[in-house]
Order: sequence, then C-alpha cells, then structure tokens
Amino acid sequence: MEYLIILILVTMSALFSGLTLGYFSLNKDDLGRKAKLGDKNAQKAYRIRKKGNLLLCTLLIGNVAINSILSVFLGSVTTGVLAALASTLLIVIFGEILPQAVFSRYALIVGSRFAWLADFFIFLFYPICYPLSRMLDKFLGSEIPTVYSKRELIKLIEDHEDNMNSEIDADEERIIKGALSFSDKKVDDIMTPRSGMYALPSNRILDKGAIIEISSRGHSRIPVYRKTRDDMVGLLYVKDIIRSDWSGKTVGEIARTDIIFVNQDKKLDELLNDFKKTRHHLFVVINKYGDVQGLVTIEDVMEEIIGEEIVDEFDRHVNLQEVAKNNFKAKGAHVV
Repeated sequence: MEYLIILILVTMSALFSGLTLGYFSLNKDDLGRKAKLGDKNAQKAYRIRKKGNLLLCTLLIGNVAINSILSVFLGSVTTGVLAALASTLLIVIFGEILPQAVFSRYALIVGSRFAWLADFFIFLFYPICYPLSRMLDKFLGSEIPTVYSKRELIKLIEDHEDNMNSEIDADEERIIKGALSFSDKKVDDIMTPRSGMYALPSNRILDKGAIIEISSRGHSRIPVYRKTRDDMVGLLYVKDIIRSDWSGKTVGEIARTDIIFVNQDKKLDELLNDFKKTRHHLFVVINKYGDVQGLVTIEDVMEEIIGEEIVDEFDRHVNLQEVAKNNFKAKGAHVV
C-alpha cells in the first residue's frame, strides 16, 4: 500500500510538472491561429492555454502540494539521509525531469489529450487559484502578444523551407521573402538606368527603318524626348502605331503626352500603389533636381516581389541594370 501511494503521488507530481511546461511552451497566439485554421488538437489545447494565469496558478499550486505530501510521506516511511535522498531522486527525476522532457517535446498532443484533466484541476483549485490569478491579471496584465519583425519572419520561412516536414517549397519561399522585403527598397534599386534606357526623339520620322528598329526592341511603351533625355515629353505606345497611319509622321505626333515622373527615392510599396492608381505601367525616374535617371515598370516591381527576372520572347538581356553598368564601364567612364 505504501509503494502504491508513493507511485500515485509521483505520477501526480509528474502530471503537474509536465503539464506546466507543456502548456506554457505553447505560444498562445500561435496556438490560437492553428485553432482558427481547424487543427483539432490546437482547439482543445487553446481552450486551456488561453486561461493564462489561472492555469499557471492551478498547476504550480498542485505541483507544490503533491511534492510536499510526497516528501512528508517518504519521511514517515524512511528516516534520515535515506528519506532525503529518496525524496530528491523521485521528485527530481520522475516528477520533474522525465515528464518535462516528454511533455515539452509533444506539447500540443499532450495538451489536447489532457485538456479534460486540466479542467478538473482548475475546478478543484478554483477557490484558491482564481483570486491569485485575478491579482496577477490586474498587476501584470494579459500576456504580451508575439510580434515578429520582417527579418524574423524571413528567417522563419527559410527554416520552414529547409525542414523536410514543411509544406513550403523553394518557389514559395522566394516569393514570400520578396513580398516581405520589397517595400524596404527604392525605385533606384530596380530601375533601368538612363544608360540602358531605350528612348526616341520626338522629331524622329516614322519610316520603315524606324518601325523595324522599334519592332526589334520588343518594347510596348517607349519614352519620347524633345532635345535631350532630360526633356521627356511623352510615351510612344506601339499599339498606337498599328492603329494609325504612321507613314511620314514623327514620333511626337503619335506619342501620348500622359507621361508620369517618379522620384528615384520612392519606396516600392508606394510605387506599386501609384501604378495601380494611375493605371500606367511605365514611369520615368528623376532625381530631386528633375534630371532623368532611367525608367521603371510595373514588371520591375513584380520581379522584385517574386525574386526572379521575368523574361519574355523579345528580351535580349535578363538584367538590363547589369547591361547598363557594364556598358558604362566599357566606355571608360568613372564615377566621382
């Protein structure tokens, strides 16, 4: 009978200790999200875990009470050093270390399976624990929600993709990382620089040679300037050439004047909103002095989000920024 009582007390100590670590190793916010997504285990565990301080008081008081009873009982069975040694070994190894190691590893499963038992303990200790939990709620407030920074979310996505049990693949990882980081970048980071920008003078005659040149470029929209590239006056839409009698006309006569300029320091999330608001797909990029620096398209923003260059059948280069930089260096130019 004595050994049976000891076994029961050690088991109860293990349950209280394991449930304490198990439940509180589960992040309440993460558990709530899983519950909302339909995870049955999370729904059962969250119902208990969300009680916070009431659950904490219940499990700790229960654990201390059981361990105290176990120590007293062992002291009545054995005496002296043997009682202290037996009490320490039983409580530390079987009542703390082993259950906490198991419950922390399988916290969600254990938390859902023992939800009924946690409910029973909460009901049993309610008269003592409720006032204590209310005091803690008043002085400490509710649990601080977990908020991840962008860098932490990106690292989390990387870790999930590297885990063989994760549903996230490499393509999804790349797109999510691009979506999280693109708003931190500026127009200057993604634009096609001036040295790599294809533009036409407004007085260029649309003859057969010009049409062949425009067709070979493969662009649907082409910036048009008056005398220099700092004097942009419009956009030539290739579809407008198809619709009109272009023979003998100049580029300026066919071009539209609804050209839009954007500062090179603008953030990409603001740029994307501007594209949507204006329904334009190409902006001319200028600096704070109004000098033309290049051009940017909605395709450039999409490439930044998906983390990959979008190349169609007319593109002769994958990355125009790199081409422009290489051409600039090939001319022997120096930046000061």
